[in-house]
Amino acid sequence: MKILLATGIFPPQIGGPATYAKLLSDELPRRGIDVEVASFSDYLDKPKVVRHFLYFRELFRKAQGVDLVYALDPVSVGLPALLASQIRAKKLVLRVPGDYAWEQGAQRFGVRETLDEFVRGRGKHPWQARLLKWVQAYVAEGAAKVITPSKYLKSIVVDWGVDPRKVAVVYNGFHIDAGRTLRPSLRKKLGFYGSIVVTAGRLVPWKGIKELIEALPQVIEEVPDAELVVIGDGPQGEELRARTKELGLEKSVRFTGRLGQRDLFDYVRAADVFALNTGYEGQSHQILETMALGTPVITTAVGGNPETIEDGQTGILLKWNDKAGFARAIVEVLRDRSYAQSLARAAKKSVARFSDQAMLESVVRELTNL
Repeated sequence: MKILLATGIFPPQIGGPATYAKLLSDELPRRGIDVEVASFSDYLDKPKVVRHFLYFRELFRKAQGVDLVYALDPVSVGLPALLASQIRAKKLVLRVPGDYAWEQGAQRFGVRETLDEFVRGRGKHPWQARLLKWVQAYVAEGAAKVITPSKYLKSIVVDWGVDPRKVAVVYNGFHIDAGRTLRPSLRKKLGFYGSIVVTAGRLVPWKGIKELIEALPQVIEEVPDAELVVIGDGPQGEELRARTKELGLEKSVRFTGRLGQRDLFDYVRAADVFALNTGYEGQSHQILETMALGTPVITTAVGGNPETIEDGQTGILLKWNDKAGFARAIVEVLRDRSYAQSLARAAKKSVARFSDQAMLESVVRELTNL
């Protein structure tokens, strides 16, 4: 069997989608599936319409010699992949890692609703968001099979109007290369001398970092040496730094910018707790990796998070933007080290079920049973 892997990015670009695509291109041939790769990132230096045409042309050419096309996102990659596969009479398998229309709507077009509200709303959104909603639903409906990384995202795709019988759930896998430096040495290297709370992600409103910063004074009242480390970059960066200054927290909030994976793992391993006040997750690689690294996780009961974390056993789940709840939970984990260690141990044991090996076996099963 041979597939055409249509991906938005591919190494040397960095990020979860690139890592996922590279893993498939390396490992599927060992499982009897040859892989041809076409990356949309090769055309990002071209004007918008031109880049999409050029990418379609590459997909059309490469699709001739494969059994099916596996597209890793439903819009920029998915639409040209659907057209190329239809013309070549090839089956399309589509991976939906998130709701692209909502993400872009929230980031660029003024959408303020939650994902669930957005998906079920009709005609209330900017035309750009409505167009993207139509495109992703059109591509998903045209695919022979749709793969999502959580049951929650399956429910979202079904709400697009897609037949649930052709939507399969394949949980994300992960692997970590955490290095061998001992935690005390890491803390000294990073300048961690107090009680360290780390959060990481793109600096966008639905990651809830502003509300986490606003919860920090309540934490400091109980744990005076508490410090919040914010890892990542994004359009909300200036606003977050300004809010930090307004609250007089310049000495208690550290912004690192975007880090490479090894450096990110070092920060997470050295921290006392990882807090992610997210309003939207399909299935978070960051949470899986943090659990495996042995750092207690406090996050939200949204999206695929409850499928990953058992509240009170392998982590703590709260409502999105519950500032008081996050403050209480952070204080509890920072003060009660035995409780923190029990959460971390249970999480490390639980997360073993989300392995790259299990993910690859599931992908092979779905690609070969159409």
